[in-house]
Amino acid sequence: MLKEVFITLLSNYTKDVDYIKSLWSDVVKYHSKRNRHYHNLSHLEHLYHNLTEVKNEIKDWDMVIFALFYHDYIYNALKQDNEAQSAKKAVEILHALSIDKHRSLLCKEIILATKGHNISKNSDINYFTDADLSILGSDWENYQVYFKNVRKEYKYYPDFMYNKGRIKVLNHFITMPAIFKTDYFYHKFELRAKENLRQEIDFLS
Repeated sequence: MLKEVFITLLSNYTKDVDYIKSLWSDVVKYHSKRNRHYHNLSHLEHLYHNLTEVKNEIKDWDMVIFALFYHDYIYNALKQDNEAQSAKKAVEILHALSIDKHRSLLCKEIILATKGHNISKNSDINYFTDADLSILGSDWENYQVYFKNVRKEYKYYPDFMYNKGRIKVLNHFITMPAIFKTDYFYHKFELRAKENLRQEIDFLS
């Protein structure tokens, strides 16, 4: 499914089939690395599914979907600049496709926003970051799979160190006035998400 979405998207901007195939191969390659237990193609599929639910609310669908494919393109749990490096890669490709700077900037800002998931003045960014966090509001069984896969990505850290950092992140989200910034995702996921976060904290404590 993702392959068809990607090819259709890129076909709007280039007729170079080999170039499109090359870009898709790179997306698959980067998201299939051995260190990817959560930030992989399954995450992109889940994100896409949630974004399609609010497609009519999104102003620049193409840039949102470009951001989807590249927001986790670079991912290393030991690094702090994954979003910046991913955004850089996305902008390079958008430039090669002759997409104007205003739209490229939106894609870049969407990707950078996934670092903190803070509220933005741009509704497209808010819909994207909310969809990116939608896993937090899933049922407990799926949520457990999620946080255990995230733990695998941080396998280089001992439990005492990882748990302390993870609890800090979870408390950050719990103490936010709202995790989800858009009405749609707030009403769909907010209560369940905060309950899941509290349960994970209990699990880690």
